[in-house]
Amino acid sequence: MSFASTPVTRTLVLGLVGSSIAASIFDVKHYFYISIGTHIIQYRQTWRALIYQLCYTNSSEVLFAAMALYNMRVVEQQWGSRKYASFILVSGLLTAIIPPVLLAAVFRPLSLGVFDFLPAGPTPIIFAVLAQYHAMVPHIYKYKVAFSTGPPTDEESPGLTLSDKSTKYLMALQLALFQWPGSLLGAAVGWMVGQAWRSELLPGSVKRWRLPGWIVGLKGRKSNERFEGMRRRLESEGASTGAASGAQQPVGGDSNNRRRTMGQQLLDEVRGAF
Repeated sequence: MSFASTPVTRTLVLGLVGSSIAASIFDVKHYFYISIGTHIIQYRQTWRALIYQLCYTNSSEVLFAAMALYNMRVVEQQWGSRKYASFILVSGLLTAIIPPVLLAAVFRPLSLGVFDFLPAGPTPIIFAVLAQYHAMVPHIYKYKVAFSTGPPTDEESPGLTLSDKSTKYLMALQLALFQWPGSLLGAAVGWMVGQAWRSELLPGSVKRWRLPGWIVGLKGRKSNERFEGMRRRLESEGASTGAASGAQQPVGGDSNNRRRTMGQQLLDEVRGAF
């Protein structure tokens, strides 16, 4: 496994595995699921909504979740660690509130108290990331699983067409079905949060908000100093090159028709970065 250029994914995977093991060792797994009737209505333990996504309560879910996060690390590679971490935090806050509220206000009354359980684990966050992965990453190839074993013919044979992304979806689907219907509700809410982010249905200030760069290891000051030094060098190079070309220009020539030097073009690009 390689987590190159994906520090946030590495932290999520290691943190999820570590917290799940710790919850099992210290026998505190009963704090990480939500029963609306018992925990919210009777004992007012609303703090459970803030921690129920910190770990899973069985090893199978931990395995599938870690594999799903690792396989979707390309989202962080394309977005950058700062934007990806900000998305994870915003999605985590939204999915901490929406599923318990929906369960308490809608599904529990409709099911006459039968649908009362919300399992532990960051399944909603994983499905929010899956929505981005689905939209951003195209499939590389497709293949077909035939339903018959006969010899190939010119006619279209019945079968199931899959792609190289299908295994990623199957891992996430397994997470959604482990402890359904509660896990399925969390997965659906997570997918909708991810689509709302991508479709710009969330407030602009929420989508534009970013964590401080130092949290994900970005060193903004050194980067700015490097760009500033490059800008100064290109300015001096552009000035000297411009003076030399101006000296060779015939008197009365149109200065607007002069061709820009390579240094001046690079200088314009660096200025645009600021």
